[in-house]
Amino acid sequence: MNPIAQNKIRNIAIIAHVDHGKTTLVDAFLKQSNLFRENQAEMQQEQILDVGELEKEKGITIKAKNIAIQYNDYKINIIDTPGHADFGGEVERTLNMADGCLLLVDAQEGPMPQTKFVLKKALEMELKPIVVINKIDKKHTNIPRTLNRIHDLFLNLATDSSQLEFPVFYSISREGKVFKNLPEGDLTVSNSLEGDLQPLLEEIIKEIPAPVGDTNDKLQMLISTIEFDQHEGKYLIGKILRGKAYPGQDVAVLDGSQEEAKKQTGKIKRVMVREGLDYKEVQESSAGDIVAIVGVDSLSIGGTLCDIEKLEALPKIEISSPSVQMKFEASTSPLAGKEGKYVTARLIQQRLEKEIQTNVSLKISKSDSGSYYVAGRGELQLSILIETLRREEYEFQVRKPEIVLKEIDGKKHEPLEELVIDAPEEYIGGISTELAQRKGELLNMETEDGQTRITYRILTRNMFGLRNTLLTITKGNAIINSYLDEYIPYKERPELFRNGALVASDPGFAKGYALNTIQDRGDLFIKPSEEVYEGMIVGINKYEGDLDVNVTKERHKSGVRIKHDEITQTALKPTIPLTLDFALGFIAKDEVLEVTPKSLRLRKAFLTKNQRAWSQRKNLSDFAKRNLGME
Repeated sequence: MNPIAQNKIRNIAIIAHVDHGKTTLVDAFLKQSNLFRENQAEMQQEQILDVGELEKEKGITIKAKNIAIQYNDYKINIIDTPGHADFGGEVERTLNMADGCLLLVDAQEGPMPQTKFVLKKALEMELKPIVVINKIDKKHTNIPRTLNRIHDLFLNLATDSSQLEFPVFYSISREGKVFKNLPEGDLTVSNSLEGDLQPLLEEIIKEIPAPVGDTNDKLQMLISTIEFDQHEGKYLIGKILRGKAYPGQDVAVLDGSQEEAKKQTGKIKRVMVREGLDYKEVQESSAGDIVAIVGVDSLSIGGTLCDIEKLEALPKIEISSPSVQMKFEASTSPLAGKEGKYVTARLIQQRLEKEIQTNVSLKISKSDSGSYYVAGRGELQLSILIETLRREEYEFQVRKPEIVLKEIDGKKHEPLEELVIDAPEEYIGGISTELAQRKGELLNMETEDGQTRITYRILTRNMFGLRNTLLTITKGNAIINSYLDEYIPYKERPELFRNGALVASDPGFAKGYALNTIQDRGDLFIKPSEEVYEGMIVGINKYEGDLDVNVTKERHKSGVRIKHDEITQTALKPTIPLTLDFALGFIAKDEVLEVTPKSLRLRKAFLTKNQRAWSQRKNLSDFAKRNLGME
């Protein structure tokens, strides 16, 4: 492949909230750019870019990705960014490769909190915006209202008055159609309109500026991401800011200082550029294009790759600090090692260290006890990491999520979030009650066509487990989104109320006879024949305190005849599914979540009743010394 002229390149990022149609629009770009034959599987496929199992299952983009399509004689590099604020680190490190952005907004829902987060970053980087109002075929769209909200958003976020003027398009991304003007007629009828993506592609060529950079200068590139190939090794990916990259070139990676660069030198083995979904080797690539450099052994995301003859470091990519952390430990369960392949602390440490090489928004620190604190943007990001490790056959345990405090002017501050809930009007009473218990501050409420949107300000620490609770209250009909708004002074506050746990008092296998008796005392997590151990949490108590129960107890044998239905298990109530989201929201400070490839188990940190009693007395004593001045 010959290098493409700089003025024929367009680099554009797609910004959208979760489920606003971003990945579907990217699918349409791929299918309409003649990358695939009509009989290729990709032509019938959806979520082409979401290659990970979790991305497909959850319907969200977790890792930012880039593709390239050809339109006439132009090359358009498209960067697909995550829409959830928990993966904001992916956004911050990839937006610097773009020169413009497509803001995709759902015609019914309008701009959402995560849209605000990503657009703010894009405007700060002075990216040229194009707005696309998507899903205009929805039944309850209110496009004038959505457009007004978009203008309000730009008014609040624009860093320059020129950013208040932007082109607006209307689209049905699942049909691959974009319109310059809003079509007339009944838009809810499928495939009733003729169209394709050509109007949008023309606008990208016209409105998005070509990249700048002196092609005759020495090479300089900011490393935005790193990918691993089992044959080639590391791919250092970024946009060339000046000069040219070619095989055999002597380069260095600077990570903040030129002295450090001398320790990380290498020779470019291959230069790769995107062609559709794949990488293609080129003999040379110049300023403005997004490339993957092969042959340089570096893990410095945010570092500067430059020609050895001109060492100039670029500013490091600024990543917002994490707000939630969890402790990861090697499993100490009586059942440890039975279901996992990788179980030792050393193997868990190696895997976590590998993760932060490509996930710059995660921070890992080692505690004195040999465990590891993993800090990220939110509960979702950490739960994705846990689920990923599970599927790779790791076995470990984690503690309750906790907030990361930030020191400002010598005082501790904690994160405060803006929470937006969309739900049918009939569920608002239950939602309001739950948010009141969590000390949420109501900012706004508006109802239209039976749907209500409520906006709250709420402490991050009071958000743990909220998503699962609201989905239960609304029978799965709530859309819940949050956005880190600011940090406020930290204050000691009482823990949120939670019912106690039903705790197994004896090891063995659960019996239907015992569960039939115990279920009157609460809701169970386990079924008959499941293996349990002392200290394992088997359910939720009806009341506040914990209750020890023997789930392995069998019916005493006797010569007295009994009815058959008295000993069958048909009387057992349905159990509560112990999902990862539920477990992370339910777990208390004195409890542990045991994670294996096959199972999730909740347990007390101290397994025996005597150990728990001793721990409680010690905690009360420490509290008295600290708060009451008692010795």
